[in-house]
Amino acid sequence: MTTPSSIARDSGQVTVREAVLDLLRSLGMTSIFGNPGSTELPFFFDFPDDFRYVLGLQESVVVGMADGYAQATHNAAFINLHSAAGVGHAMGNIFTAFKNKTPLVITAGQQARPILPYDPFLGSMQAPELPKPYVKWSIEPARPEDVPLALARAYQIAMTHPRGPVFVSIPSDDWEVMTDKVAPHQVSRNIRPDAALLAQAAKDLAGASRPALVVGAAVDRDQGWDDVVKLAELHEARVYVAPMSGRCSFPEDHRLFGGFLPAIRERIVSILDGHDLVFAIGAPVFTYHIDGKGPHLPEGASLIQLTEDPNVAAWAPAGVSIICSIQQGVRDLVALGGPAARATLAPVPRKPVVEMPGRGERMSVAFALQTLDQARSRSSIIVEEAPSSRSTMHDYLPIYETETFYTMCSGGLGYGLPAAVGVALARPESKVIALIGDGSAMYSIQALWSAAQFELPMAFVILNNRKYAALREFAGIFGYDPATPLTGTDLPDIDFVSLAKGMGVQAERISDAAELRAALDRALNASVPTLVEVEVA
Repeated sequence: MTTPSSIARDSGQVTVREAVLDLLRSLGMTSIFGNPGSTELPFFFDFPDDFRYVLGLQESVVVGMADGYAQATHNAAFINLHSAAGVGHAMGNIFTAFKNKTPLVITAGQQARPILPYDPFLGSMQAPELPKPYVKWSIEPARPEDVPLALARAYQIAMTHPRGPVFVSIPSDDWEVMTDKVAPHQVSRNIRPDAALLAQAAKDLAGASRPALVVGAAVDRDQGWDDVVKLAELHEARVYVAPMSGRCSFPEDHRLFGGFLPAIRERIVSILDGHDLVFAIGAPVFTYHIDGKGPHLPEGASLIQLTEDPNVAAWAPAGVSIICSIQQGVRDLVALGGPAARATLAPVPRKPVVEMPGRGERMSVAFALQTLDQARSRSSIIVEEAPSSRSTMHDYLPIYETETFYTMCSGGLGYGLPAAVGVALARPESKVIALIGDGSAMYSIQALWSAAQFELPMAFVILNNRKYAALREFAGIFGYDPATPLTGTDLPDIDFVSLAKGMGVQAERISDAAELRAALDRALNASVPTLVEVEVA
């Protein structure tokens, strides 16, 4: 008997499921991150052996893992969420992925098309609107046959600078419909800078008496680390890290490294005072956390910005913005040459070594991070989410190599722990260290289970100060005495060792500073995921 599907197969058509899987193979997206529900099940029938399903126990964890994986592989990651509820659970880390400019192709199951007019249980009404405005593009295809083409388009949009997440809603009855295969097309993303503007930027840099570079996350994302080092050395320019940067874009032990800019207007101006040219590379000018007054730059300083993001360029408060691929723009700038001569800058003094506390004294965060830096290799990867410890980390846990540091650009908690799992999945040859605060860890503790299931040889270091310490410190900005008790910020009696062991991760707790190095050595040399809970002052 001849059926419509057999006729379609004779004409070279395949099911939507087969077309999508074939497309994902051709794009190198054979790891699927998800937490399935009923409307997603048809996609997973006859799941192919050459694909890997990365199960997360909560949708926010799923997106966090995929974000870390995508950043570490330089390719979009594929995510499958569950209808409106799953997308809602995931929104915190979708927002972070948007701020991180991480390419993600996010799909979500939808109820079958014939019952959508009846507001069905688990239906997602206006599904494409739900994740907006924190996706670059969002669609529910008009016909089942259009699903593969929508995903091909979604991938190209996600991967085009500025990169970011996209969203496709797929009804559950679409997967068995016959359609045509979709072949991916190549898109050039290497955008050269405007030659005249870049030549003027090179001239201004060479003519400045004391230029400063301010580097942001896009430098490391676009693999421009080595080129920025060449540019800084060519112009003998002090290099600062932009506020709230989610990546490290310059070696922090380099003699030209000047430190980190805070997200406060007046303090940025104070730190940059004395520089007559500020050149921002792959960074906004500037990211602020609190309202400020006065100028955005020191008096007499001019501003040049090199960015891959037209939106960031549009709101720069002054100067000249050049839109291009970061690596290509910096490389072209280096080729234009530098000044004839400029005085050699001395290194900025480092913080003094922290001595081991006496017996019975709770160790400081500085001592804990200094010990971690001594124990780890320079090429190990730090994935951090310990907001109250970040300024201390800048002083005592420097980053030395490209693509060895990840954190969130959003300020939203719950990213770091699953992102570390995603990075470890992508970089099995590297030791990945998740450095997480106790408050942050509880937003996505389920990620430990995924690490155990994949037997990832990574280390989790939980800095436990028994409070939301960042909130107490930030209260001072509003005139509140940080020493005064603050409602809702205490976190007593969380047992991270028991939580980790309950999810299959070996763990130990350290309260004595003298025992810390040995515990870190055990975790860093383990062949399975290992957690060290460090009790700090």
